[in-house]
Amino acid sequence: MKKLFLGLAVTAGMMTFAQETKTVTPEPIKKEKQPIRFGIKAGGNSSYFSEQKLSLDNQKIGFHAGVLVNIPLSQKFSLQPEVLYNQLGAKSVISSTDVTTGATNVKTKSEYKTTMNYISVPLMVQMRPTERFYVEAGPEFSYFINGKNSGDSTISTTTGGVTTTQSVSNSEDINKDNINKFNLGLGLGLGYDITQNLGINARYINSLTDMRNQKPEGTEPLNHRAFQLGLNYKF
Repeated sequence: MKKLFLGLAVTAGMMTFAQETKTVTPEPIKKEKQPIRFGIKAGGNSSYFSEQKLSLDNQKIGFHAGVLVNIPLSQKFSLQPEVLYNQLGAKSVISSTDVTTGATNVKTKSEYKTTMNYISVPLMVQMRPTERFYVEAGPEFSYFINGKNSGDSTISTTTGGVTTTQSVSNSEDINKDNINKFNLGLGLGLGYDITQNLGINARYINSLTDMRNQKPEGTEPLNHRAFQLGLNYKF
């Protein structure tokens, strides 16, 4: 009888110990998509016209600035609409000469610059292969506000080691009736989140709409081409 009670006691103790030491497997943590975030962005533009060859001589330096909202669609994809003040245009060297006559050297250079200001609404779809890095693509809709054509001519004369320089400048507003008010473009870019709030972004915009209100017969479309580099801050 004592052996029976002893066996029952040992069995009960082992069952109690097994219950107390039962391993509980935690459920995997489910990664949820990030919340909607608002932000601001600003940076520089380098633009030219489609009829020009890509060169440092024809790049018009401008800027962009505005607001954004980032809308996560899943863990990897998000939608980012933006509203930007966008400065585009182009620059070209009309003529450049360097003539030496006797002891006198004369250098002349004439440049022509076009500045066109738009309100642009990019609609970018972003995909994140990693947590911080993303690539993006999407359409950009723009509305022309105003613009200006300007020209600069510089004449430098050197005689006996002494140089004198003369500069002449002129500018005129672009006639809005000659410009297509609406512009459609496609954007392709990439970005990196430096911190949770601060990020850097690079983007190339290829316009699809002829900027002229009436395209002359037999001519190629005149479009914008622009590179953008800037910073963004999400709240």
